[in-house]
Amino acid sequence: MNAETKTKIVVLTGNYRITGSIDLLPGARLTDFLLECREFMAITDAEVWDLNGRRLFASSFMNINRDHIEMVMPEDTATKGLGRPAA
Repeated sequence: MNAETKTKIVVLTGNYRITGSIDLLPGARLTDFLLECREFMAITDAEVWDLNGRRLFASSFMNINRDHIEMVMPEDTATKGLGRPAA
């Protein structure tokens, strides 16, 4: 994954908020990426938080089961709340 294709995202599941990066081709939409994923979505530089804002752990690589994803958004579009911890 190079800097040109690295896109930071926020993933919300029923129990966790996960931040990290995906390899998104220039001009591609996040929706297109999700449609291309099979059962799991690969994320690098991942951080896993509980829904109260407590960081649980971090990993350089993580696969997330698509069936557990409730919401996903580019990090730069997230606002304070579940999408991003309060500053």
